[in-house]
Amino acid sequence: MEYVPNIIFAILLIASIGYFASNVKKLIRNIKLGHKVDANDHKPERWKNVVNIALGQSKLVKRPVSGFLHAIVYVGFIIINIEVLEIIIDGLFGTHRIGQELLPTSLYGFLIGSFEVLAVLVLVSVTIFWIRRNVIKVKRFFSTEMKGWPKSDGNIILYFEVVLMGLFLVMNATDTVFQTANSGNVISQFMAPWFSGFEIQTLHTIERVAWWLHIVGILIFLNYLYFSKHLHILLAFPNVYFGKVVPKGKLNNLEAVTAEVKLMMDPDADPYAAPPETAEDEVPAKFGASDVMDLSQVQLLNAYTCTECGRCTSECPANLTGKKLSPRKIMMDTRDRLEEVGKNIDANNGEFKDDGKQLLGDYITNEELWACTTCNACVEACPVSIDPLSIIIEMRRYLVMEQSAAPMELNNMMTNIENNGAPWPYNQMDRLNWKDE
Repeated sequence: MEYVPNIIFAILLIASIGYFASNVKKLIRNIKLGHKVDANDHKPERWKNVVNIALGQSKLVKRPVSGFLHAIVYVGFIIINIEVLEIIIDGLFGTHRIGQELLPTSLYGFLIGSFEVLAVLVLVSVTIFWIRRNVIKVKRFFSTEMKGWPKSDGNIILYFEVVLMGLFLVMNATDTVFQTANSGNVISQFMAPWFSGFEIQTLHTIERVAWWLHIVGILIFLNYLYFSKHLHILLAFPNVYFGKVVPKGKLNNLEAVTAEVKLMMDPDADPYAAPPETAEDEVPAKFGASDVMDLSQVQLLNAYTCTECGRCTSECPANLTGKKLSPRKIMMDTRDRLEEVGKNIDANNGEFKDDGKQLLGDYITNEELWACTTCNACVEACPVSIDPLSIIIEMRRYLVMEQSAAPMELNNMMTNIENNGAPWPYNQMDRLNWKDE
């Protein structure tokens, strides 16, 4: 019976990590449904972005209040969970605070003391976040798409963090051995008197319950990430690395179309000659994107990384003028459709069975796509280098090149360019008449 708790802990740990690994495998599978992207260019700049944006959170602090609070939660939560290593060792081998035995008293005290201070700072920051979300009701948290699960998810994460930080402090405050050592209990020493009327055995029981709930809570949180917007905790780093490193206003050209245009503009070209092989090889099966499988792997990674913070939508001029477009919704819709496709594949033995749906139409409307001004405000605002505009452009490209479904004004302009070599309705001889109007 002596080893039963260790066996239970080992089973719980293995099951939790196994379930997490299976979900990560699904995640990778879903992302790989997109087209491959060559990201071997600009490597120094990509790594610099990882350090500055993902690790240093340089884009978050542009809004100083929320940025500073997020930095506290981020740093605090990550550093405090270093203690999970000690908990795992204790849980597997039946030891108690193995770090206290192996490390110098001053070093162990410094570490745990730092963890306790950070835990309090996290509690304060999370409380402010909860007030901003539920009392002040910051506008960007209450857009049309932020209902149901997306709305609840934001609060659930806050509750998770409060409970985990609280359990950590209670665990320390009721650990008589730790309190007797009087090293590192910089916060918990003030909580210990709350339990002064309890028997030693009762204190031990409270400490053990807090210990178990703390580690179980962390394992639950680990597996909750896959279903939550907080998946960005893990994906922000690769997402920033694969983020756009060329000028934001530069669009990707289709080589096949570029070659065709050059051929049309070359007066010496033979219209009956076969197109160059390089261009022929680049002709895609579909121009643009109507579903998630038509997007790139980076765009699908973007969708999973979205934090639903709403900074993109709050900066979008189309959204600010009352139009339906919300860059955040574009990313949420892409992720939801990708999840739907993934479940379809799981239900059909690894093969996708046509479900009669697609991203365009069933999730994202033409009205949303054409409301975009392509100003890149959403891209600039995103704290983790997500690019909603690239998805909008690909879906517009499909509407224009596959369905000829552009707005009338745009169709007229393109017809004029094709017929007159200019966007105005003048023939070649009169193309400069616009200057006289």
